[in-house]
Amino acid sequence: MIVAPGQGAQTPGFLAPWLEDHDFADRLNWLSAVSGLDLADYGTAADAETIRDTAVAQPLLVASSLLAALALFPHPADAYGRIGAVAGHSVGEIAAASGAGVVTAEQAMVFVRERGRAMAEASARTPTGMTAVLGGDRDDVHTTLERHGLIAANDNGAGQIVAAGTTEQLRALTDDGPEKARLIPLSVAGAFHTEHMQPAVTVLSRLAKAMTTRDTRTRLISNRDGQVIHDGREVITRLVTQVRNPVRWDLCMQSMSDLGVTGILEMPPAGTLVSIAKRQLKGVETFALKTPEQLDDARAFADKHGDASPIDSTPTWRMLVSPGKGTFVQAVDIPLGTLLSPDLVIGEVQNLRGRTPVVAPYGGTIVEWVVEDGDLVSPGQPLVRLHPESE
Repeated sequence: MIVAPGQGAQTPGFLAPWLEDHDFADRLNWLSAVSGLDLADYGTAADAETIRDTAVAQPLLVASSLLAALALFPHPADAYGRIGAVAGHSVGEIAAASGAGVVTAEQAMVFVRERGRAMAEASARTPTGMTAVLGGDRDDVHTTLERHGLIAANDNGAGQIVAAGTTEQLRALTDDGPEKARLIPLSVAGAFHTEHMQPAVTVLSRLAKAMTTRDTRTRLISNRDGQVIHDGREVITRLVTQVRNPVRWDLCMQSMSDLGVTGILEMPPAGTLVSIAKRQLKGVETFALKTPEQLDDARAFADKHGDASPIDSTPTWRMLVSPGKGTFVQAVDIPLGTLLSPDLVIGEVQNLRGRTPVVAPYGGTIVEWVVEDGDLVSPGQPLVRLHPESE
């Protein structure tokens, strides 16, 4: 599977070797025009403080992931036969959504441009920040954060939680932190993925209403809860609310494990997510794509671990897919030919984490049940095929 990194992964000059390729440079110029930013300059000449700016860092990261993926698979349709799933950490989820076919690259760049601006403005309202908490007892870490009024904005698993809140709250954490834990202040502008970002949610909600979406062509694992999301409108809704909701990368990795992922390839500026995977997903091979000189090896890695998504290889009816691993339990007996009303719950997927409803958001006529009541299912597995017609 392919993963895209989030804010904080950027380093000065990381795009310099990529811009030696004329096609990459031309495409970056186009995305620069869309975003209204000189991404080539920011990715090659700007210093660390400049690209720390949220309004700069986020478009820069999404553009680098999108264009590196296009360099890896010059004909994007070829990727769907080899990439079984995608995910992105925080802002990286926008790149993952575009890679899965939900939105175009241009839509992704407009969305992330406005996301970066809105989050930067929200950050300026109150002095806030984020601190990585490494190690310590998990329960003790959460109890300590709660005591100081902080939010676990990123749960990255493998003993890494990122606390977010006001500078005063973070200062109290420094003075009274969890036992046996190491604290590292992060170079970010605000308390992302907390209620402090609500103004940005308001901005993005208005923007999202005008966006045209498509359903995913491969499994997209959501930051919110690690579920596989297939419906394009649901993906956009989650991207909007993501800026104020915690990133549950630990649950994303659990879904990767449930899928039986054998290889994880991280887009540039790569390194952060594969490092986490090495600690959490033992036995899974990783590849950090950092320079274009690695492209041939990265393609070989994709060929070795390639696993076509059942979503793209299935005929082009509307499908409802399993959000996670578990047992599918049908709500009631619904025979073939039944016309479902929009938002009807057809069943649920049950596992140790709870019960997740399966909803037919647009309705449609049942053409085929791909699974039966009581079947074990995997994340993203097709459950039922619908003909997208209305009453």
